[in-house]
Amino acid sequence: MRRSAILGLVAITGLALPVVALLALPVSPASAAPTAGCADVTTAAVETLVDEQLQPFIRNDKVPGAVVSVVAGGQTVFGKGYGLADVARGVPMDAQISAVRIASISKLFTYTAVMQQVEAGKIDLGADVNTYLKAFKIPATYPRPITVGDLMNHTAGFEDRIIGTGAHGPTNLGEFLAANIPVRIRPPGEISAYSNYGAALAGYIVAQVSGEPYEQYVQRHILDPLGMTHSTATEPPPFAPARSYNTDETPAREVPFTFDPLTPDGSVTASADDMAEFMKAHLADGGKLLSPATAQLMHTRSFAADPRLGGFAHGFMDRTMNGHRVLMHDGGWEAFGSVLLLVPDCNIGLFASLNSTAAGDAMQALVPGFTNKFLPTVPTKLATAPATAVPAPGFYASTRHNQSTMEWLLVLLGPMRLTVSHDGTVHFKGHEYVAAGDGLYKQRDGDDHLVFRPGAGGVSYVATDGPAYERLGYTDSPPFNLGILAAFAVIAFTIPVYLLWRLLRRRAKPIESSRAWRASRWLAGGASLLGLVFLGLLVATLAGDVSDFIYGAPLSFKVLLTLPLLVGAAAVASLAGTVRGWSTARFSARVHQVLSLSGLTMLMWFFWQWNLLGWWQA
Repeated sequence: MRRSAILGLVAITGLALPVVALLALPVSPASAAPTAGCADVTTAAVETLVDEQLQPFIRNDKVPGAVVSVVAGGQTVFGKGYGLADVARGVPMDAQISAVRIASISKLFTYTAVMQQVEAGKIDLGADVNTYLKAFKIPATYPRPITVGDLMNHTAGFEDRIIGTGAHGPTNLGEFLAANIPVRIRPPGEISAYSNYGAALAGYIVAQVSGEPYEQYVQRHILDPLGMTHSTATEPPPFAPARSYNTDETPAREVPFTFDPLTPDGSVTASADDMAEFMKAHLADGGKLLSPATAQLMHTRSFAADPRLGGFAHGFMDRTMNGHRVLMHDGGWEAFGSVLLLVPDCNIGLFASLNSTAAGDAMQALVPGFTNKFLPTVPTKLATAPATAVPAPGFYASTRHNQSTMEWLLVLLGPMRLTVSHDGTVHFKGHEYVAAGDGLYKQRDGDDHLVFRPGAGGVSYVATDGPAYERLGYTDSPPFNLGILAAFAVIAFTIPVYLLWRLLRRRAKPIESSRAWRASRWLAGGASLLGLVFLGLLVATLAGDVSDFIYGAPLSFKVLLTLPLLVGAAAVASLAGTVRGWSTARFSARVHQVLSLSGLTMLMWFFWQWNLLGWWQA
């Protein structure tokens, strides 16, 4: 999902709705004959389950509205709207016509388009992406080039970025991609790190080889063939879509339409019934979209950090639930939260979308409820694989992170500590993982697994059934950096105390010192005070409303990032004055000045380490 713990668009709490409307679309009672290990999926059974899971969220006003569709046996067995699509106008959610922003589930449309062009012989999944790029090229940072397959597997090695990934109006996809090429921070194919840029680049390549703009291509080659008449990849949609709401506020605030400059990664708006057609096509060996051979290729696993873990199948997230293989994707944009699940061996598909920032809570109830009801647990045998690496305790951050701008600071604010008990139990993400043999660890209270993997340049990874994590170096860890800031703060707070003491002594007995020395002392004190002010303002900014950062760093924040430059300039000037006036100062003053400059040196290292030196780092 396109969210960050610090720079998310919206937060999660409750909303007071004056009216709650429930609308069930008329659907023909249907059922699908279950295959071995699969439950019978009927309209009545699905409706009972979904009602039980979603209506509490509607009633307690955390979710204004929701839409759900379920397919089984090649039929749409359920489609229903819950609550409101537009609170102000009282428009009910309707599975047939209420179009929701499906966000990153749009990537499945993009990857389907890629596979169509593979089938047409115009794209080679193993080819260098630069083969298809004319207006710009991806820098050759590593010997191995990024391939189209890497884009689909999220293994291109791009850093991630949040600031500036939304827009108030339409943008040119090619120009945006060319102007915002992310830094490559690891070799391609090494580990997965979810990349919106990579997906957008894949969609741009489709446009290049087909000669059709991305939105037009999706309309002509995916939406129209499937009869998805209430869906579009165009921004804004040519029809009135459902609205989404920030239910962190009371009353809830409607989230304005936000353009996605990386359109192939999340621009599709679709109704639940239309999404049922998309699911049925993929479950029917490609249907009208792909040949059976190409569909089989697309659904084949294409990357996993370890064969025993979840991975990717040419853009689909490849997971196991209750022993069944599940191809899925989720998405979050504005305040919509959506999920799509395909279970090929049971010929079942689920799509759900909620227009609230409480969507995550509701999905945590709906998805397990659905899978436990209709996917009875079947025996599963994990693939075999040799041990990869021994456990490496330390602090870990998601491989999906930024390193070249101030967003690198987010890594410091949200890492996870991994420890290993004397009995070999791994403690990570609030859970315990026990050894399951050959380097595999299984979550004691759940179904997640993890393995440790080495990377290039001595990097250590923890790969799970979901995201992968990278071990932070010692100087990147929270304890080290908190120590640096604490030491600076203690020294900085001694400066006014010391200067006041010297001032009182000066009145009792004049102390001779040069003008250069006195200036150096005041500069050191001023730089330290300015450093403290900057840190305070930075914390206040990140703890406040940062929703506008999605459109780019505000001018006020860019101005804030000039303060470290002033701190650095004052520190250098203080050092020069210290050298010039050293011989005229008393011993105690010399000692304190050395401490002051040491504190400023630590602070400047912190600014440099976390890309806080200048407005261009935003």
